[in-house]
Amino acid sequence: MPPKSSALSNTMVDALLEEHRIFKPSADFKKKAFVKDVSIYEKAAKDPEKYWAECAKRLDWVKPWSKVLEWKPPFAKWFVGGKLNASYNCLDRHIKNGLGKKTAILWEGEPGDSLKITYEEASKAVNKLANAMKSLGIKKGDRVAIYMPMIPEAAYAMLACARIGAVHTVVFGGFSAEALRERINDAQAKLLMTSDGGFRRGKILPLKDTSDQAVEDCASIKNVIVVKRTKNNVEMKRGRDHWYHELVAKEKDVCAPEPMDVEDMLFILYTSGTTGKPKGIMHTTGGYMVGADTTTQMVFDLRDDDVFWCTADIGWVTGHTYFVYGPMSNAATQVMYEGTPDHPERDRFWKIIEKYKVTIFYTAPTAIRSFMKWGTQWPENCHLSSLRLLGSVGEPINPEAWMWYYTHIGKEQCPIVDTWWQTETGCIMISALPGITDLKPGSATRPLPGVNVVILDDDGKEIQQGGGILGITQPWPSMLRGIWGDPERYKQTYWSRWPGIYFPGDGVKRDKDGFLWLLGRVDDIMLVAGHNISTMEVESALVDHPSVAESAVVGISDAIKGQAIAGFVILKEGNKPSDDMIKTLKEHVAKKIGAIARPEKILFTPELPKTRSGKIMRRLLRDIAEGRALGDVTTLADVAVVQNLKEKYEEA
Repeated sequence: MPPKSSALSNTMVDALLEEHRIFKPSADFKKKAFVKDVSIYEKAAKDPEKYWAECAKRLDWVKPWSKVLEWKPPFAKWFVGGKLNASYNCLDRHIKNGLGKKTAILWEGEPGDSLKITYEEASKAVNKLANAMKSLGIKKGDRVAIYMPMIPEAAYAMLACARIGAVHTVVFGGFSAEALRERINDAQAKLLMTSDGGFRRGKILPLKDTSDQAVEDCASIKNVIVVKRTKNNVEMKRGRDHWYHELVAKEKDVCAPEPMDVEDMLFILYTSGTTGKPKGIMHTTGGYMVGADTTTQMVFDLRDDDVFWCTADIGWVTGHTYFVYGPMSNAATQVMYEGTPDHPERDRFWKIIEKYKVTIFYTAPTAIRSFMKWGTQWPENCHLSSLRLLGSVGEPINPEAWMWYYTHIGKEQCPIVDTWWQTETGCIMISALPGITDLKPGSATRPLPGVNVVILDDDGKEIQQGGGILGITQPWPSMLRGIWGDPERYKQTYWSRWPGIYFPGDGVKRDKDGFLWLLGRVDDIMLVAGHNISTMEVESALVDHPSVAESAVVGISDAIKGQAIAGFVILKEGNKPSDDMIKTLKEHVAKKIGAIARPEKILFTPELPKTRSGKIMRRLLRDIAEGRALGDVTTLADVAVVQNLKEKYEEA
């Protein structure tokens, strides 16, 4: 059962989120926008099934559906009886429609090498790999693990699996051998696709070596396909390991797409669980593709001549939906980048935008706050005039970061779509539609058409205005179909809190103008002297100070208050840690929210412990603040960060 005691203090939220600035779509943007008419919300609310059925018609179907929705809470089936193929919808139909020569991927390697790949070329590569997989005995329903850097072959691997009906499970290329092993064994994958390595900050990630360590204890793995990316010396096990280039050279570039039932599984993607055991989130072919295809077009106002860049790795759901399946089903031209934003210099992202004339840029608040910390000189030295739309994904974006993004990257000309969704939802659920939605810095604005959300208190009572817990009251096509191998955990995690209502685990607030503000995980709520305070509230207040680049806040035990607040703060360059700065920041938070939210402790740090996807590991910060032994650190991008922070905290 999900934890309770998560209702939010409205006075705290109101104090922090009293945002009056509203940015309206320009007349020119509205005139050209894909969605121009606000009546789309009313039509979708009146008949959601009809709305989603119209969206589904955008795809090519092998066999039409006989029933739009079969809903037996908490299990849904969408477009019942229909058949289609995701790979066909991302490749073949575009070639059939005369778009074979259109650029699909503009690939940039971290060392500076690049490729321009058309839909025709991508299709041939996918077909060859699909045939190679079949030659190794992979068939419909088999699971294939993918552990690769951001290179075109990673996308080919996903689409090749989809083509033959195999289920892919992508594991982020920065995960450890232990994490890879756990996911392979849980999925019982028969094939692993990896590479000899990948480039990151000028160094080679030894992916093949890590893969070898993992599969030593993976009895289900029969074959490993290895892409030669870095020309790093690796050991190839005879009979098990196959070089990608040698394998596909033998194959034909035509492979008939497998007709997939709408509820046939497309992929399993593992996400963090509160128990520590990763959850294998299952997504099926039909509903997921409808959600990915529709939201890519609507939210990003995607046009034929756009150059789209989602910076997410394909190891995360954002890379699945808004690099592979969503944009490619829309025949988009998009950028794929292998490395980090600060190699060889801190202007790498801006140079890529300049080089490829990117028009739509979709990245994370964590990255935006890093850009803020580095200073405006980096983007100012690049030409970013091609940009027309910006996006944010991964966590709530604080108003200051929103304004920095809007001002220094968008030059006050680009709408920002701040998107809320999850691995579990499959596609964006809350976001502006840039041609018709007013924007507020830091607000995700409103649910998309066909998505119905409510704000509830602990007892399930609806809150019209103020803070509470987010709930989704009706099924949507791209919703997860369960947790791999554990249907009971699926029911308990997402559907046990309120009957028939999906529990995403996030806090939310609706302001007096009807705008929605995501407040972070409800398990990131601190109970201070009887008041529920969101970590997001205090973090936003700290980052609001002009000297602060980034912050993370946790609750620590307090004999009088129950919990007190500890803040870990990264200062912007040019600002120095001092006792005066600690006092200033404590007073700033008290002024922004109230004395109850004043941090008990503030510690300055050059870095925060983050996962490889960029999420702050507050669990480890709690361990540090409470003086406990550190918990599991296997998912950290840099273990040294947390060790250094622990030593510094103990000295303070």
